[in-house]
Amino acid sequence: MVKKILFSSLDFLLFSNLFIAICAVAQGLVTYYLLRISPDKYILAIIFFGTLGLYNFSMLLSTPKDPANSPLMRVRWIFSHHRLIISITLISALCLIPLGLLYLSIEGKLLMLFTTVLAISYNIPFLTLGGQKIGLKNIPLIKLFLVALIWSISCVLLPVVETEHNHPINISTGETLLLVAMRFLFIAAITIPFDIRDLFQNKIIALKTIPALSGDKKALLFCQFLLGGFLVLLILLRQTVNLEVITLALTIGLTGWLIYKSNTEKNEYYYFLYLDGMMLLQYLLLALLCFF
Repeated sequence: MVKKILFSSLDFLLFSNLFIAICAVAQGLVTYYLLRISPDKYILAIIFFGTLGLYNFSMLLSTPKDPANSPLMRVRWIFSHHRLIISITLISALCLIPLGLLYLSIEGKLLMLFTTVLAISYNIPFLTLGGQKIGLKNIPLIKLFLVALIWSISCVLLPVVETEHNHPINISTGETLLLVAMRFLFIAAITIPFDIRDLFQNKIIALKTIPALSGDKKALLFCQFLLGGFLVLLILLRQTVNLEVITLALTIGLTGWLIYKSNTEKNEYYYFLYLDGMMLLQYLLLALLCFF
């Protein structure tokens, strides 16, 4: 009975996209931490509700033909709780709109609008290719770029822009670019294993991801290359190897190990809890440094 309640609660947390929204907030907090500035609760709220709403909206747009018989537990859960997902999406939008209108600068509003359009265009078939209507995700290799770009804008560029607008703080272009590039590489690295897991499903819908074009082994090796790039940029950002750099390096090492161990036989908790959870772990470990 206890085990059933535990897994039901975990399913709700993961498959309703609450967990990924919490991870997005954690990544925003990592940005504030690395910049040595106080977090803006309104920006964090915008990141939370924006991520929650867009992820659920994306799932609702990509409804499979027979979700009840989908091989993916997440898909079966979402469409067996269809009204709940719609409610969460609407609540997120109702919270996000006043937050964006009241607490974002013009630049922030434009960034939020840009990422929203990108995220929605990801699934909506508004382009014509080979006589077929497709969304942005169906353009070869663009899925990874889009996902990493949207996360980098939301969790790095938006906090930077709003901090400079609301406070007499000047964050250098070089520092901003390093932070954006670091986040891009990290998100790209943890996104690829999801494409390997969904390799068979992606072939059915003609989704040309990196694993589909290069094979899963080369794709996993590419992930390690991306994580290595993150570490190089981190050292360039800090220009030293201190406790903070070592802490983030440990999370990157753990992420690399989880990616190495990932395969199509791993259950969905491995991906949505462990791999996505690396985004949350980064901030939790950095926060612990405050006690030393």
